[in-house]
Amino acid sequence: MAEAAKWYVVHTYSGYENTVKATIEKTIETRHLQDLIHVVSIPMETVTEITDNGPKTYDRKVFPGYVLIKMIMSDETWYIIKNVRGVTGFVGSGTKPTPLTEEEVLQLGVEKHETVVAYSEGDSVRVNDGPLTSFIGVVDTIDIEKNKVRVIVSMFGRETPVELELDQVELVNQ
Repeated sequence: MAEAAKWYVVHTYSGYENTVKATIEKTIETRHLQDLIHVVSIPMETVTEITDNGPKTYDRKVFPGYVLIKMIMSDETWYIIKNVRGVTGFVGSGTKPTPLTEEEVLQLGVEKHETVVAYSEGDSVRVNDGPLTSFIGVVDTIDIEKNKVRVIVSMFGRETPVELELDQVELVNQ
């Protein structure tokens, strides 16, 4: 198939998200649809609640009543998903499902894009963007998940930690 898989949002009865996900995954397995339906996801967030008995941590659905599916849309896949018990339909205008845009996928965080950096802690780097452009410093810490790097630069004779985005610094060729 030339068409690439896209993310679609499926509306479900409230409280049926896990059942719908399990049913779709079972259908994918029994009908061998792994090449058409790639990922079934229920976006979750970890919540910490402070109570009298101390902190309590649990997972909560970000979008109750919705399931995200990465799939290649065809008449067959549309029919399979639409007829799962608990599914009320796809999100979109009229009868045609609307795929999520790349920006929406990134905002939802359902697809992680791997970031590769050419430097590591202790390396000398040059700032290539922002108010500190052309400053040279040493990498202190790297946080790939937050897209941040902390660099120690020398300003006015003092060592100063500066937090930048991963792509704002480049390795200094020695």
